[in-house]
Amino acid sequence: MPELPEVETIRRGLSTLIVGKIVQQTHNYGSPKSFPNTSADVRQFLVGAAVSDVKRRAKALLIELSSGYTLVCHLKMTGQIIVVSDHNRWGGGHPSDSFIHGLPDTTTREHIDFTDGTRLYFNDLRKFGWMKLYPTLEVPNIDFMRKLGPEPLESAFSASNFIPRVRRRNGTSIKAAVLDQTVLAGVGNIYADESLWAAKIHPACKVANVPDEKLKVLLNEVKTVMRLSIEKGGSTDKNYVNAEGKKGSYLSFAKVFRREGQPCPRCGTTIVKTRVAGRGTHLCPQCQSL
Repeated sequence: MPELPEVETIRRGLSTLIVGKIVQQTHNYGSPKSFPNTSADVRQFLVGAAVSDVKRRAKALLIELSSGYTLVCHLKMTGQIIVVSDHNRWGGGHPSDSFIHGLPDTTTREHIDFTDGTRLYFNDLRKFGWMKLYPTLEVPNIDFMRKLGPEPLESAFSASNFIPRVRRRNGTSIKAAVLDQTVLAGVGNIYADESLWAAKIHPACKVANVPDEKLKVLLNEVKTVMRLSIEKGGSTDKNYVNAEGKKGSYLSFAKVFRREGQPCPRCGTTIVKTRVAGRGTHLCPQCQSL
């Protein structure tokens, strides 16, 4: 599943390509779970509406419309969005031949025609992703949205907000707390490992045993790692590419993730891979001792 930086790079790409464009018609390819909208809602709130903005909340894309509705999109494991016009072909999401071959193809679940001839394709090999219309004012009240914690890159989100939220998970490992989307939205396995390494905290350490000063450092490192990854176009994890349909370059700058058996760039100790919070976990046993 994509993490926050991957979805953010896709959002930035979409915002340059479809904002201001007017929806002419839509085409569904027999996958109601991928596009669970009634024909009446599509006619009333999507067709004829202009795209006013493209936002992101955690790992979801929010395509806001002039009709007062928002097309909420979650790419899940293998979703992708491809925008095709006379002068451009752009893609983000799960890498496949769909980025270069003719569309629609066997993975296309929905496509949207804009009045200027631009087409947006929503493809999903495994059909776990979805695009659903909601009244824009109701988007924050969607069940999964209500459960999400704050965005780590929000300027107003500081240690004074972060520490009390993490402390609710005092009985769990710090990695489990960081991965908990109700504590912090959008942080996944790659960025948890990298941030904990940077903060010199063992992923299996109980939250209760991590002092507040260390938690402040951890939050700063989460923000740093996220910003760097966005700058580099996301990770090169096998399932996702960046906003131009190219693999991101962040993992070439990663310090521990997928670097087991290699020397720690800080102390030279061999990086190990273990299992914490049910996830494969990379760490330096010297820098991050329990």
